[in-house]
Amino acid sequence: MSIPVPAAYGGHPDQFLELTLPAGDGPAPVAVVLHGGFWRAARGVELARPLAADLAAAGWAAVAVEYRRVGAGGGWPATLEDVAAALEALPDLEDAARLDLTEVAVVGHSAGGHLAAWAAGRARLPAGAPGAGPRVRVTAVVLQAGVLDLVRAAEQGLGSGATQEFLGGEPGEVPARYAAADPVRLLPTGADVLCVHGTADDVVPLEQSQRYAAAAGAAGDRVTVLPVPGGHMEPIDPSGEQWARAREWLGRRRTGRGGSTTLGA
Repeated sequence: MSIPVPAAYGGHPDQFLELTLPAGDGPAPVAVVLHGGFWRAARGVELARPLAADLAAAGWAAVAVEYRRVGAGGGWPATLEDVAAALEALPDLEDAARLDLTEVAVVGHSAGGHLAAWAAGRARLPAGAPGAGPRVRVTAVVLQAGVLDLVRAAEQGLGSGATQEFLGGEPGEVPARYAAADPVRLLPTGADVLCVHGTADDVVPLEQSQRYAAAAGAAGDRVTVLPVPGGHMEPIDPSGEQWARAREWLGRRRTGRGGSTTLGA
């Protein structure tokens, strides 16, 4: 496994990614890790690095992404544009020959789960919307305690109004922004999906994953729901059972043994 190599995908200090290659010389499947923090500047890529390192050790070309956040030049539409730009930068990286871009998984926790699900649904966006017209296709998504239904998140006041801060208003005030940013409205994605969510999560309720999974399954996507014991942060503990099961799902999915089901805790 190599050390992480940073690469800028834009001119802002927060527009960068870090690529960690697995052992070997051949192309490896790609796993992009998007951190959470309710889209706010208080949390950053340090949350994504441990999972990226673990994925690289498991044979993935792991990409930890930093992006502009609310309070540091982010929010609508900059945060979405950054996630799209980071994905679109992958074919142009110096080590692109080591990336198997036919197999691109995106892993995201909390608000990063929102961004991961949104990235998978970018092909559904109308022309001119932030992130429309992707050239890198997402084939698998791991959503860890994701904020996946933005209208419902705004109704619930998750993160003390974090959704409203991110999109600049209530659903009735900026409906076009919610339409372009809400994962439940960008279905089907065609990607295989795993929703991992703590049954005792009091930050982002399990209902968020359940609502997205129901909508995605109804649209024809393959969705696995994995309720796990614990709260909001356990799914991103690289030494924890929750992450081990998510990594195992990614490995099974690569060998064609994924499916649509609900797994017990």
